[in-house]
Amino acid sequence: MAEPLTLFEKLWRAHRVAALPDGGLILIDRVLLHERTGGIALRSLAEAGRSVAAPDQVFATMDHVVDTLPGRTDRTIMPTGTDFIRATRQEALAAGITLFDIGDPGQGIVHVISPEQAIVLPGVTLVCPDSHTCTQGALGALAWGIGSTEAEHALATRTLRVLKPRTMRVTVSGRLASGATAKDLALHILARFGSAGGKGHVVEYAGEAVEALEVEARMTLCNMATEFSAFSAIIAPDEKVFAYLEGRAHAPKAEAWDQAIGYWRTLRSDEGALFDAELSVDAADIVPTISWGTSPQDSVALDSIVPADAPERALGYMGLEAGTPLLGLPIDAAFIGSCTNARLSDLRRAAAILRGRHVADGVRAICVPGSTAVKAAAEAEGLDVVFRAAGFEWRESGCSMCFFSGGESFGAQERVVTSTNRNFESRQGPGTRSHLASPETVAASAIAGRIADPRVLEAI
Repeated sequence: MAEPLTLFEKLWRAHRVAALPDGGLILIDRVLLHERTGGIALRSLAEAGRSVAAPDQVFATMDHVVDTLPGRTDRTIMPTGTDFIRATRQEALAAGITLFDIGDPGQGIVHVISPEQAIVLPGVTLVCPDSHTCTQGALGALAWGIGSTEAEHALATRTLRVLKPRTMRVTVSGRLASGATAKDLALHILARFGSAGGKGHVVEYAGEAVEALEVEARMTLCNMATEFSAFSAIIAPDEKVFAYLEGRAHAPKAEAWDQAIGYWRTLRSDEGALFDAELSVDAADIVPTISWGTSPQDSVALDSIVPADAPERALGYMGLEAGTPLLGLPIDAAFIGSCTNARLSDLRRAAAILRGRHVADGVRAICVPGSTAVKAAAEAEGLDVVFRAAGFEWRESGCSMCFFSGGESFGAQERVVTSTNRNFESRQGPGTRSHLASPETVAASAIAGRIADPRVLEAI
């Protein structure tokens, strides 16, 4: 009788070119690049006299340092941003890879455009010089972040030497209650098990609550496996994933689609497969959640207080005291965007709260769609009208103020409720105080001018 295998083990064995004492030489199916590191990797490769081995399997986009203001060009707030953009454009064209440039309808945040164009598919290996590549494991792929040097190797050889990670299954039983989201679930897991809880593991999310999530919500959950210190995250593909991918630009067509579906249906952990670690979460425990400190693990239920044992440094940076209620805390800004929560479903849910309401005086509110396609779809539904009428800035797609590297930022000591994935010191600008939350909580807080519960606003 065959040994029961985890989903990760199946993908590992299918892509292992050679076994090594500490891991394996792994075949890489797709390489994704962005302009902050992609141009560097491509130029270094060319200067070494090497070419891209499979240019039709390499995709680059402009997302990290591009401006998101309307009418944008190559010019950026970041002093060297223009150089990054132009270098990536030049090297991508020279290498013959697909480039989603500024103004291209396919442009957007790399982890948003890959699923929406079916560049990522169940069962493939995919790498990108970006830590949140694990987002794409939501579609049943083995996807992980790498460095620029590793990117060069993958581009030139289609392989990478990988230290084999351990396996962990996080089973979420039951169903999420109304008002609780995948972002709340991700923050809850971080708060309960710590930011190092998944270190060295490929985390497979499973259970009734995970199966009930729509595909874009699964992406949010897998996205924050990086904050869990995981090597990557993965969810077994199912009929929802197949329906999501069918007909997209790079999805298999005709007979190839039927063959792919047959293979994809085998991509799940076998009954009895052993994991190196098992964690359990009850979906009934998940409520709207928000971070209070300077690590994503510093998160509590929205209606809770700053913990009594909160570190002094985090309290000082955030301008808080232990025992402070989070609800009602005045804010200066609200941000909806990033590879975590800037897809069409995220914007729809936020717009449902904003419709007929207006951002509080003194609050700067910004919405940055995750891709040009998301922006176009949102505008076709009139969501941009809702955001603008509510007082939000409506931007072009990109990473924007998810992080400060793009040059644009919020102000020192400004308190921001944000749908992004990291709340480190100065992540959104020097001295900026970031509170991680769902798009619904961001929208509700922008309206209230203080951290607010979206469930209460919905009831008004």
